[in-house]
Amino acid sequence: MTFIGSLQQLGRAFMLPMIVLPGAAVFLSLSQLPWDYIGLPGMPAHLQAASEIIFMYLPFIFALGVALGLTGNALAAGMASLIGMIIYTGITGSADAGIEPTVMIGAIIGIISGISHERFKDLRLPEYIQFFGGPRFVPLFVSFIALLFSIGMINVAPYLEALLVKLGDIVASGGGFGVFLYGFIHRILVVFGLHHLVSHVFWFQIGGYETEAGNMVYGDLPRFFAGDPTAGSFMAGLYPTMMFALPAIAFAIIHEAREDLKPKIRKTFLYAALASFLTGVTEPVEFAFLFVAPYLYVVHAILSGIIMWVTYELGILHGFSFSAGAIDFVINEHLATRGWLLIPIGIVVGIVYYVLFRWAIRRFRIPTPGREEGSQLDEWAGDIPYRAPLILQAIGGKQNIIQMESCITRLRLKVSNEKVLDINALRNLGAAGVIRLGGGHVQVVFGTYSELIREEMMKAIHRDQAQVLFHSPMQGRMIPLEEVPDPIFAGKLVGQGVAFLPDRGELVSPVKGTVIHIYPTMHAIGIKTEEGLEVLLHIGIDTSKLAGKSYFQAVVKEGDEVTPGMLLIRFNLQKVRKESKSLATPMVITNSDRVRSWRFAPFKAVKKGQSSVMSVVLKESNGGGETQ
Repeated sequence: MTFIGSLQQLGRAFMLPMIVLPGAAVFLSLSQLPWDYIGLPGMPAHLQAASEIIFMYLPFIFALGVALGLTGNALAAGMASLIGMIIYTGITGSADAGIEPTVMIGAIIGIISGISHERFKDLRLPEYIQFFGGPRFVPLFVSFIALLFSIGMINVAPYLEALLVKLGDIVASGGGFGVFLYGFIHRILVVFGLHHLVSHVFWFQIGGYETEAGNMVYGDLPRFFAGDPTAGSFMAGLYPTMMFALPAIAFAIIHEAREDLKPKIRKTFLYAALASFLTGVTEPVEFAFLFVAPYLYVVHAILSGIIMWVTYELGILHGFSFSAGAIDFVINEHLATRGWLLIPIGIVVGIVYYVLFRWAIRRFRIPTPGREEGSQLDEWAGDIPYRAPLILQAIGGKQNIIQMESCITRLRLKVSNEKVLDINALRNLGAAGVIRLGGGHVQVVFGTYSELIREEMMKAIHRDQAQVLFHSPMQGRMIPLEEVPDPIFAGKLVGQGVAFLPDRGELVSPVKGTVIHIYPTMHAIGIKTEEGLEVLLHIGIDTSKLAGKSYFQAVVKEGDEVTPGMLLIRFNLQKVRKESKSLATPMVITNSDRVRSWRFAPFKAVKKGQSSVMSVVLKESNGGGETQ
């Protein structure tokens, strides 16, 4: 699985340079407008030139993007990739063979630059030439590699060019089944974040087309925008899936949700459906059922392949610059062949998906979001800066992160220890799923908020603040302190914090610290953290009158050192529920004047000892304890 973990990083790197392609598609589409009528007769030529130049320099863009993507935006790697491409273009361009750089060449040089940076970024040379050590050595090294690579390509390029064209003919000879196989594999690889690897081969490598200017372009995507009348078969069939099938699944999930949760689920999944329809971002919907019904995802992958097969057999050719959403559909329709047929096909696909998923969810009792409290997705409502530190804690803190990147829908992490990941906490904080790829490579799916989350997490890592992080002291449901049926706690007269409604009769420590007080009835306990915060845990309301071991039994004593998750008190849940006003258990900081800011996780179901339910930033940094 370590190999797959490395591939997922490469897949993310391939995605980075593709963000420039929508600009090229928009320019090309705008060039078709009647600019003469508004007195701008030269505008079509300018727009077309802007589009063509992006595709012309696509190999350079891929070289730079892949190098940056593999190294966490290391400038030395990016510079090395550009130098490598300049050397390659200069040497091969002067050859009689007239070799042109391709996206594949750009990707190869980008990979070489990225690997070279990771290998030599800490290189130490003798002191008198150390100026060329470390990252500065990378462009120099890649320059020599590019020189040798370019010389070698002069000899093999004619054979390689013929091979790419032949490969395109072989794939085309597979007919509809080849397109089906691509569609099926593409959807399966989405799970691992590797779909960009297989797409890169079909979209940028297979098949060749000579433009009117005499230039050769390779791959389904560049050929489509260059005017190749046979290109687009590996893109057209994705439109019905992304524009209709995934939104239909979202509506099925909404309509099968519980009535009390349906308003929130409706809001969340309407946004997810709209994102899929407009932009082709499908993971927020797909990951809503992937982990609870993987067999249903396989059916979805098979159906996606069949849809692509159908569009192929009907002779439909369409393309996109970013993804198969409605925006790309409209912008690129003027280049399509029978593209209008994708709309009626999509409507039929949407109906089939809606009926199938509603039946499957109900028949097999699939716990999709909204059918049980713990599986719903949250509306982030602009509180990413508050959740990011909690997400950081659930990942294991900054000391557990080796590398952190993000793509459109997921955080891509390499961690020191996968075992310290708190999956329940991550789900509680809005993650649709967590995928372990081995070798410390982990993906956390947060939908289109992933890049914002990464940015806020980086801020939290670099921020010089004393921050104390709290775990859940019991299994049950977290509620706002204001909902506690006691005016003293609800009015925050004792202190600020949160409360819990327990499902089990166990109270554990939420923090690292020292037990400073245990009440005689053992219904409440006080803990002082190493930062000086005094935390009060009070089991139930009006429970001070419940004396005797049949109600509460402490397993620690005053002066004991405790850590998060350590058992503090056992209690008889049924007897306390029967003889108290409420089971609501406040967790408050009694010296709240020492706290500068508060952050709370969503108020929902939590596990005992689950991390990231609350965090506070102190007014002054004291160090120690479980801080970030």
